[in-house]
Amino acid sequence: MAPLRVGILGCASIALRKLLPAMAALPRTEIAAVASRDAGKAAETARAYGCRAVEGYAALLELDDVEAVYIPLPNAAHAGWIERALAAGKHVLAEKPLTTSVQRTRELIAAARAAGLVLMENVMFLHHSQHVAVRKLLADGAIGELRAFHAAFAVPARPPGDIRHRAELGGGALLDTGVYPVRAAMSFLGSEIDVVAAVLTRRHGHPVDSAGQALLCTGDGVSASASFGIDHGYRSGYELWGSEGRLVLDHAFTPPADHNPVVRLERRSGVEEIPLPPDDQVANTLTAFASAVRSGRLPDNDDVLRQAVLVDDIRSRARLYVDHATEPVG
Repeated sequence: MAPLRVGILGCASIALRKLLPAMAALPRTEIAAVASRDAGKAAETARAYGCRAVEGYAALLELDDVEAVYIPLPNAAHAGWIERALAAGKHVLAEKPLTTSVQRTRELIAAARAAGLVLMENVMFLHHSQHVAVRKLLADGAIGELRAFHAAFAVPARPPGDIRHRAELGGGALLDTGVYPVRAAMSFLGSEIDVVAAVLTRRHGHPVDSAGQALLCTGDGVSASASFGIDHGYRSGYELWGSEGRLVLDHAFTPPADHNPVVRLERRSGVEEIPLPPDDQVANTLTAFASAVRSGRLPDNDDVLRQAVLVDDIRSRARLYVDHATEPVG
């Protein structure tokens, strides 16, 4: 089976650090071209992978030998370039969140389905085997009946001017790190959880939210709390709390390929640490994308749309606090 020829729309950090090296290493994918608004940056990046350099994203979409595109642009730019890529007949892998709007997410999912094209949101942790192991422990009754789910993802502050600090680019903690614990809650509790309450915090003089927490709940009363931030000590993990114990997983969302996961199982009888094999969620994600394209099995993207609805509900329900103890940014 011929490798999927992928064009890259933009030389973002995540593309340079993670996706491009993984694409080059996999037999299922091939980097066909790299586009940037800066011709020099495109040339420098393309040179490292022996592929074509293109000035401007629109020019890349005109290339007949590009079958699919990867879009790592700022959040607010996703929708427009996804739409143009689909119109050009390209399959699309786009960074999360797919768009900053429920309506645009719904429209683009429908457009991809109508065109028979794969549209996939790049939430890579969903493709790591450690979560399958946790799910099996839960199904096997390791902690009894599930009572609550807690997840947190937060990263240290970026320098002034970073896209995460810019409202016009779709920045802020909710869209940057909040998507992870929300999607994890959906994964374990089901997609029909609802937002009960939420808080967002904005640093003084800062145009976007820097932290937040949401409380969600299933129809039968199992709760989920999601904490997130972009001005914190690093944290990436979740726990499932049951009637007879607790499952805890650290490094849940962005583990490197050589990370050795450990699930901690806490019960009245004691604590057991369960080692798991390393896994490469970046490679797994790209393999899943290429397989979907080659097989013609289009993702239904129902969870992507539901995630967009929940994120929008968190934003609309949230009580906003301003942290006046911090200095203005920028």
